[in-house]
Amino acid sequence: MEDREQLLTPRSEEARLNGLCRWSAHTQGLQAKVVEDFRRRLKYFFMNPCEKYKARGRKPWKLMLQILKIAIITVQLVSFGLSNEMMVTFKDENLMTFRHLFLKGYKDHRVGSYALYTKDDVYDHIYYIINTVTLDPRRQFIITLSPLKLQTGFWGTLIYSEKSLFLYLYSPKLHSAPLMVKKMSDLQCFSLLFCRLLSVSVNLTLKTINLQTVRHHELPDCYDFHIMITFDNRAHSGKIKVDVKNDVRIYECRDWNVEGTSDENDYLLLSFDSVVILACFASLILCTRSVVNGIQLQFEFNTFFHAYYNKIVSWSDRMEFVNGWYILIIVSDTLTIAGSALKIGIQTKYLTNYDVCSILLGTATMLVWVGVIRYLGFFKKYNILILTLRAAFPNVIRFCCCAAMIYLGYCFCGWIVLGPHHDKFRTLDKVTECLFSLINGDDMYATFLKMRDNSYMVWLFSRLYLYSFISLFIYMVLSLFIALITDTYETIKHHQQEKVPVSQLQAFIAECRDQPESGRYQTDEDSASCCVSPCCCFG
Repeated sequence: MEDREQLLTPRSEEARLNGLCRWSAHTQGLQAKVVEDFRRRLKYFFMNPCEKYKARGRKPWKLMLQILKIAIITVQLVSFGLSNEMMVTFKDENLMTFRHLFLKGYKDHRVGSYALYTKDDVYDHIYYIINTVTLDPRRQFIITLSPLKLQTGFWGTLIYSEKSLFLYLYSPKLHSAPLMVKKMSDLQCFSLLFCRLLSVSVNLTLKTINLQTVRHHELPDCYDFHIMITFDNRAHSGKIKVDVKNDVRIYECRDWNVEGTSDENDYLLLSFDSVVILACFASLILCTRSVVNGIQLQFEFNTFFHAYYNKIVSWSDRMEFVNGWYILIIVSDTLTIAGSALKIGIQTKYLTNYDVCSILLGTATMLVWVGVIRYLGFFKKYNILILTLRAAFPNVIRFCCCAAMIYLGYCFCGWIVLGPHHDKFRTLDKVTECLFSLINGDDMYATFLKMRDNSYMVWLFSRLYLYSFISLFIYMVLSLFIALITDTYETIKHHQQEKVPVSQLQAFIAECRDQPESGRYQTDEDSASCCVSPCCCFG
């Protein structure tokens, strides 16, 4: 019996060791399967819509929706653009008409160049405006909705000493004296103290009708023009600048009846805008879901890499899961929904924010068309350009920040030194526009030419300033800027030719050799995501 027990003991130990080996091999096989499934899942996530359709047969709904959006948003923008152009043209032509009606002897002067130089001219022009509104026989073309308001602004108590040629200001407060004028007799006691005068403004409200919509069998639009004619004497230089400005309120002429009119066109436009809003809302939901899925997969990949390889995923690899094109589409959809809602309000005459609506719809359409580049990236010859732009963007931003310091230095210097002597350097925004034009080679000779009639010192400084700026930015800054992008292009091109993965993520995915048509992707996504760490799978 003892011999038998001794013989059984080694056999049982051998069996136990064999079982452990089989369990270890089984465990390693499961781990390899989990790694391969997760690698396949990552490769599927980064496929383009056509490859995903081949892999799992899922129709590319987002792709089809984006193509539809490009068409309907462009049509919507063109429709609104034509309407906006008609409105802006009508406003500009009316403003020009008001200048000719209310400014005596106006001859299409450049904006800001119409001015008066004597007291008699100021009184004459004020009386001329009031006569035009109240007594002129052409008044049948003008409907005055409110009495004309004459308002003057002046300094407080002033004392002028002829001997010492000083102007003493005792109370530096601005005063305003409004006067309501219905007829010429209201101006019998009207006078201006020019030594204290800052400005005179004539305000009136006129009503006009835009009949261009009638030919489309639509009700016309009524416009209330709030006109302000300003005589500006703030500089006290002997030159009183005169300008005409208007503010517009647009509403539908509801008391009119147009023969043959119908609301069919309005209903069609409103229905079309509603379709645009629904399409953008669906696209917004789909793209937001894709972004959320990408962020979730990013955390799974980070956990997976840390558990299986004991490595930390770099920030650049993690950002590859956040699709920038989807972010672009989400912003575009948000702007389109807001702009379409505003457009509906404009069409129903409840809102008149044409400028805000045009900015929203214009920016949204621009982003939609920029998003087309994503689909061009499915082709290798176009994809290298997109990869170059994406890879070069951080370096370009850093380079622009450095160049901006030099640019701002030249802007401030040109504004302070050349501003009093050159129209293009008169204000800081004009300086930035002028220097940017010089960088692109525009209007160089005219900029040099206008400095010839100034003092020799200013002329010499302007030459040193302009020559140094042009040489520095055209021959050095722009050349370095182009070199940055060229170097990135060559790097991306080399990586594509050599098939070298440029990140840990791409190297990990590149080990998966399964093609979309192989049928290996016809698995449930949940089964691939059930185990992302050895602890979860194997206890």
